[in-house]
Amino acid sequence: MTSPDVLVRVATARGVTTLTLDSPHNRNALSTALMTQLLAGLADAVADDAVRAVVLDHTGPVFCSGADLKETAAAYATGSVPAGMLGDVLTALWDCPKPVLARVGGPARAGGLGLIAAADLAVCADEATFAFTEVRIGVIPAVISATVLPRLHPRAAAELYLTGDTFDGRRAAEVGLVTASVPADRLDEAVRRYCDSLVRGAPRALAGAKELLRRPGTAELRDDLARLSALSTGFFLSDEGREGVMAFREKRPASWVPALEAEHGDHAR
Repeated sequence: MTSPDVLVRVATARGVTTLTLDSPHNRNALSTALMTQLLAGLADAVADDAVRAVVLDHTGPVFCSGADLKETAAAYATGSVPAGMLGDVLTALWDCPKPVLARVGGPARAGGLGLIAAADLAVCADEATFAFTEVRIGVIPAVISATVLPRLHPRAAAELYLTGDTFDGRRAAEVGLVTASVPADRLDEAVRRYCDSLVRGAPRALAGAKELLRRPGTAELRDDLARLSALSTGFFLSDEGREGVMAFREKRPASWVPALEAEHGDHAR
């Protein structure tokens, strides 16, 4: 039986670690305890060479309701609120060298949207709802803006930040918050399809591809192309690059592709 103190469940199968927010009593609110466990689970996944991708999932009908306002209220006397830790969580997700996919089966609010935006890919149910509710309680979506604003179309960001209005999964996909929105009964299938694709990527190449996606766009073109050319050459000459080219030529899976019919290193904590 799972301990009531476990707020993030961890399971690994077929090269994918799933981190499941498991605090349905408060709608998976971002308490200090939950965020601490999420950081630990993510660090373990990064350190495990058998893990190729990470899925951020949830129990209960709500993906994440945002900051734990009960804990926040209790912490006011100390002058330090739990929301201050959210930056560490978003940084860890954003900088994770392995692809992170958010599976969103239900509502997300405030800080929960920061988690979704920090993931490389996000798939939600059409029926899921979203809202940047901060202005309605007298605060602003400051910390999550670091991950959210690079995803959202500017006009949509202005509308959604300023109004706090609720929007559905289809709108979330239209404005760039999520990768795809699908009917609820196809959500797991969509997540599985993405994971099957992700584990076919070479680990070092996936990390390198993520660096490309994160690189600033201010470098001079000539210098940037020289650096990128050297980077590309390095990957082609690496052991993974050589194996990938050879596997393509031989029409076989590369050595890093796990056997999808066999579960590798299954465990739960």
